[in-house]
Amino acid sequence: MIKLNDLRDNDGARKGRMRVGRGIGSGKGKTAGRGQKGAKARSGVSVNGFEGGQMPLHMRLPKRGFNNIFAKDFAEVNLGLVQKAIDAGKLDASAVIDHAALRAAGLGRGGKDGVRLLAKGALTAKASFIVAGASKGAVGAVEALGGSVTVVVKAPAPAAD
Repeated sequence: MIKLNDLRDNDGARKGRMRVGRGIGSGKGKTAGRGQKGAKARSGVSVNGFEGGQMPLHMRLPKRGFNNIFAKDFAEVNLGLVQKAIDAGKLDASAVIDHAALRAAGLGRGGKDGVRLLAKGALTAKASFIVAGASKGAVGAVEALGGSVTVVVKAPAPAAD
């Protein structure tokens, strides 16, 4: 019978770390596998993408697109996942489902501007939602079951003067 304290790897399954720069007899002494001189032989290996002073490729290529600073950051939640959480007992369908309830159930993670409800999957339980956004399909699916979707616009933080 095998005992837990007798378990160990097969011989050669785990190879020891090579200690470089520890004498000529080790086979990795003196230059420690780094060859002779040059940027790659020195500490602080050459910068990734550096082309010897020539303009690097990533800087020669044109810039494209922009980052929309006004874009809303929603936590996207699908109806199918909401139904799964209700079935698992993580969400109470009789209570109002909002961002806090979804987050407690492990669904509405992230999203500084609240939750956006999307129609992927099937919802079978009647539920009412208070969310920051919802797709037409999601609203239709919830209301078809007799539930309701209230879309609340989160007030922007007051600007510091």
